[in-house]
Amino acid sequence: MLESVKIQRRQSEIRQALAEMAGAETLTDETRSKMDAMDGEYQDNERKFRAALIGEDEQRQAAKGELETRSSKEWAEMMAGFEMRQVALHLDEGAALSGRTAEIVSELRGAGGFRGIPVPWAALEQRAGETVASGTPDPISTRPIIDRIFPGSMASAMGGQMIAIDQGAAEWPVVTSSVAAGWQATELGDVAGPTVYATTDRAMQPDNTLGITMKITRRSLKQSGSALEQAVRRDMAGAIGQAIDAAVFNGSGSSGQPLGVIAGASTYGITATAIDATASHGAFRAAVAAFMVANAAGSSAAVRSMIRPELWDFLDSTIFDAGSGLTEWDKLSRLMGPINTTSNGLAAPAGNPVATSALLTTSTGGVAPFYVGAWGAVDIIRDPFSDAASGGLRLTALATLDVTVARPAQLRVLTGLELA
Repeated sequence: MLESVKIQRRQSEIRQALAEMAGAETLTDETRSKMDAMDGEYQDNERKFRAALIGEDEQRQAAKGELETRSSKEWAEMMAGFEMRQVALHLDEGAALSGRTAEIVSELRGAGGFRGIPVPWAALEQRAGETVASGTPDPISTRPIIDRIFPGSMASAMGGQMIAIDQGAAEWPVVTSSVAAGWQATELGDVAGPTVYATTDRAMQPDNTLGITMKITRRSLKQSGSALEQAVRRDMAGAIGQAIDAAVFNGSGSSGQPLGVIAGASTYGITATAIDATASHGAFRAAVAAFMVANAAGSSAAVRSMIRPELWDFLDSTIFDAGSGLTEWDKLSRLMGPINTTSNGLAAPAGNPVATSALLTTSTGGVAPFYVGAWGAVDIIRDPFSDAASGGLRLTALATLDVTVARPAQLRVLTGLELA
């Protein structure tokens, strides 16, 4: 126990004893002597307490970092022990869950809403080896679970943030007004204002459920052993990640899909600029400048972009300066921050002439350009009938997700980037 805590407890005892003595009707010589002694001890303890605080301050500072990250480290260690093969064998053979897997499933079940076995989102991250060449354990990096969607996913690369929601709807109030400042024009004049401080609620609803079906043969269950762990994790994470990327950007907002940031640009209030000209780095430069004018980005390096592979091919084959051999892609890659290429998040080029689109995002003041809400965990349910004749195991994984944009000024869509 810290010395300062011991002194505080003794001070409390002294105050209580003095209060009892002060309540007496008459004071005897013995009582006066005790009061004087306790008063002196109390004054001495005050000096000791200040000295103890100074001495213990260095210890507190040294322990501060560990105390702040202890809970996240413990959670990461728990996730590292979660085994997907236990889930598969439990659903197939009724094998009992054990260890950290059983503990995590039990805790998730406490939240309710699961028909099958709940699997946390963090368990779907693909794991590499946990040792290095020297044999020294390589600790798993500790990061907030909500900051990642899946390793290598386009939604994550474009700055999207995953929000874990236990149940019900969730909304975030975002400031949509601009407070103006003004100088006093004359000695008796008024300053500018008043200006309304307004917010708009950005809500996410648990109305969109994503499902995938996996078929595991009896031979795989008997042959694979621990290899089944990575196979199930890899296939499930890949399928869900691909579907999330497609929905985050191009979700129609109907037929069970959430409304994507590109398909719903007008609904979210995102600026869509029609280039309707041959694609060049100049179109991207103008969009980056618009981010800076709106105070959404401090530099071009803070702006992420997402383009189609066909656009990269066109820009890299278009010479910008014949003398130096520089292409439009060379200019663009020097201008922009991270440039991500995908064929999943953007629609294929179409039209005459053939044209494509691009998305630009930036994070401002710690606020992500868009959010992906995930309710609870992935619910894995067994279908005991479809593959009963062959002894196989058919699993259905259900995930409830939604997408929203906090500040549309942090996103911009470029359309009509012609590839001819």
